[in-house]
Amino acid sequence: MPPRPLEIGPAGQAAAHAIERLRTTRGYSQRRLADRVTALGRPLTFTQLSRIERRVRRCDVDDLVSIAAALGVAPQTLLGDADARPRAGGEGT
Repeated sequence: MPPRPLEIGPAGQAAAHAIERLRTTRGYSQRRLADRVTALGRPLTFTQLSRIERRVRRCDVDDLVSIAAALGVAPQTLLGDADARPRAGGEGT
């Protein structure tokens, strides 16, 4: 039996939402943003981007950094409030 894929956690959910929100705010289609990311050296199809935004595909750190650059924001911007969650051991940020 193949292993089950990892669920997309809160940080991934926040990133997917932020990517879609910033993309639409800037008036970019998924194809245009994917082309911008690819032009920066990180090949990404609009289908892959759509799957990230729909929370079907995990957005790895390299995708996140490249998408942020293509949107003209810092990678932290795409994480939103996800980084404000308590850390393991009960410590806050």
